[in-house]
Amino acid sequence: MEINMFLSLLFSLILGVAESFHYHEKELETVEGFRGMYDRWRDHHSIDFQNDERFNVFRSNVKRIHESNKMDKPYKLKVNEFADLTNLEFINTYGNSRISHFQALRGPPGSIDGDPFANFIYQNATNLPPKVDWREKNAVTDIKGQGGCGSCWAFAAVVAVEGINAIRTGNLIKFSEQQLVDCDIDGHNKGCDGGLMEPAFTYIIKNGGLATEASYPYVGKKETCDKAKIGKDVVKLDGRQNLPQNDEEALMKAVAHQPVSASIQLSGHGLQFYSEGVYTGDCGTEPNHGVGIVGYGVSPEGIKYWTVKNSWGPGWGEKGYINLQRDVKKEGLCGIAMFSSIPLMNDPNAPKDPNAPKDDPNAPKDPKLRSTQRMQAIRTKLLEL
Repeated sequence: MEINMFLSLLFSLILGVAESFHYHEKELETVEGFRGMYDRWRDHHSIDFQNDERFNVFRSNVKRIHESNKMDKPYKLKVNEFADLTNLEFINTYGNSRISHFQALRGPPGSIDGDPFANFIYQNATNLPPKVDWREKNAVTDIKGQGGCGSCWAFAAVVAVEGINAIRTGNLIKFSEQQLVDCDIDGHNKGCDGGLMEPAFTYIIKNGGLATEASYPYVGKKETCDKAKIGKDVVKLDGRQNLPQNDEEALMKAVAHQPVSASIQLSGHGLQFYSEGVYTGDCGTEPNHGVGIVGYGVSPEGIKYWTVKNSWGPGWGEKGYINLQRDVKKEGLCGIAMFSSIPLMNDPNAPKDPNAPKDDPNAPKDPKLRSTQRMQAIRTKLLEL
């Protein structure tokens, strides 16, 4: 028992250290100072690989981070585990879900009956609370890590599924991104090569449910679909719906009722090194990364924001989250209001998906999570180039 407690404490300390690399401004004055900082940073993040090119990138990024933090911005940046990646390398590795690409191939999003957004179930919602945080209502699991696999679409979909399941059943359970990566292959979803969230909901509906993470754990690469891992402990959906495009009011109505799958564009260094505060910086409106919106609020400075759950591990951002400025333009900052969707579950007022199978009376209603597993973010192969 004492050994287990010691190991648990040690693991917690390691996580705490991994989230807080610091440097002294004096180290930025000389090449030798940067060299020492670079060595400390590599040791801090257990990164063995190094060469002059990686050092040059690290040095450039640290200067950019330092200059940004000296400005009067409502957010701060930090020297995180991505500090030896160029922004292009970072985007190609962690923003390669190509959501805008697949959405263009799929065609304009619409409601399930073909009339775009006509049946948005929260359209008439009123008296929305000024702040929502589904983490406080036990509807959000802890932060996960997609690694170098372009599977953010699966993580974003699972955030919404875990949320609606917790809201409807009272049980917060981790579900399987790996099942979606391996098995959702008949449409526009391509495993580690990107995909979309709303078709992931359709896969869950048409194929009998989504397994728990314990049954079908994440491995960070696409493998052959293993139906034996799915088992009987699955979550089932009875529908899914796209939200009205370019409408932050509609997005707010949905988030007030459940976590939402959404997409953003990764561009610029701000998102790569985001640390805390409300992000108001540059990005774009061609979404290439899937995320989960788990709340909204207003900062003490009066800046409206979305609470966004990411899939880059707990060392990025505010322990894996970012507060993204809200109510700035029709597409939303970083295009967050362009392509968003929700799963529907046990809602008598929800429009039914024609692809949904008939309910199985013998299906378990409250699957139990048998164990947990966390995937640490992996180093990209770009480091070896």
